Amino acid sequence: MITPVLPRPRLRRLVRLYVGLTLYGLSVALLIESGLGAMPWAVLDQGLALRTGLSVGTWTVIVGALLMLLWIPLRQKPGLGTLSNVIVVGVTADLFLWLLPETGVPWIRVGELLVGILACAMATGCYIGAGLGPGPRDGLMTGLAALGISVRLARTGIEALVVVTGFLLGGTVGVGTLLFAVTIGPLAQIFLPLFRMSENLPETPIRSGHR
Repeated sequence: MITPVLPRPRLRRLVRLYVGLTLYGLSVALLIESGLGAMPWAVLDQGLALRTGLSVGTWTVIVGALLMLLWIPLRQKPGLGTLSNVIVVGVTADLFLWLLPETGVPWIRVGELLVGILACAMATGCYIGAGLGPGPRDGLMTGLAALGISVRLARTGIEALVVVTGFLLGGTVGVGTLLFAVTIGPLAQIFLPLFRMSENLPETPIRSGHR
């Protein structure tokens, strides 16, 4: 149900939000299926999934929900986009991991990696452009920044810890993880102006990970 709290144009914002989050779930699945290295937070989700038997998408939801609990002492306020991010990305990641066929063909795996990174950049432009709230991981960074901690330092430190922990748990770290870290910022910066709605509030800063 579209409520009055949503800025106009409401339907367009909702469509853009959920297309973006679905596309993000696809990008998570593509990078994992490539076997060449997942995006940082997905490395952790994949490692937890391997150790517990729960799915990658389930852990995406659990980790996102736990991060939102950290918003409370940081006094961050979630939006519809934040809550949707926690659920939709995990559900769609599992769906696409189930739909995508396993392949050992090298050029297909490289294609999955490249398409996954591009899809993530487009997804970031869509869901941030909708202006309905940051993802749980971005909200954690902005909350830490409000305490006087450098966003870049906080993000780099946390994502490094996440990648190392995920790797130790069995998550896939490889050239794809590095390529994602290097390219996602510039690519998202290209797509964000294309999908940002003119009625939005001031820009959300672009950072790697985007969730």
